[in-house]
Amino acid sequence: MSAREKPPRAWQRMLSGRRLDLLDPSPLDVEIGDIAHGLARVARWNGQTSGPHIFSVAQHSLLVEQILAAAEPAAPARWRRAALLHDAPEYVIGDMISPFKAVLGDGYKSVEARLLKAIHIRFSLPTEPPAALTRLIKQADRASAWLEATRYAGFTLAEADKIFGRPPFSLKSVLSLAEPMMAEAAETAFLDRFHALEQD
Repeated sequence: MSAREKPPRAWQRMLSGRRLDLLDPSPLDVEIGDIAHGLARVARWNGQTSGPHIFSVAQHSLLVEQILAAAEPAAPARWRRAALLHDAPEYVIGDMISPFKAVLGDGYKSVEARLLKAIHIRFSLPTEPPAALTRLIKQADRASAWLEATRYAGFTLAEADKIFGRPPFSLKSVLSLAEPMMAEAAETAFLDRFHALEQD
């Protein structure tokens, strides 16, 4: 590399003032306020949803945490916190739809994994979650995707059943969280839930 050439900038400045390096993210540069703010403004389904507001990743995260809690009432608070933060890297890299992730391949996955590891370290969560927790989060994530797909993203029940699988339990208890919110309300709800789970 010549003296004139500089490596491309790989950090993003956050509203908190932190600079988060995407290639080597430091847990010290991770702030829950930045995560909540970003996730509340990232649209699920590339914004291809009905209604006056986007369905944000912050809302999806709240939904996943509540679905996990309904499916596994004995789940400890730190497992529920991990569920709430399962898509937290998207506050920096956005919500890529699964087909596009498949096109991008391992490069996207490695950046996402590094960010999630830094987030877990920052909030005292295991960097290698137990298999039971990973399974529960995946199950709740798929149930949330099925609900969102059929309510807002234009999927038929047959399509959603085929792609995500019909949830093996009732989702009635979480339907209030499935109504799209304004960004500020989603940000506040996410922060409030995070802090409540910190107290448990």
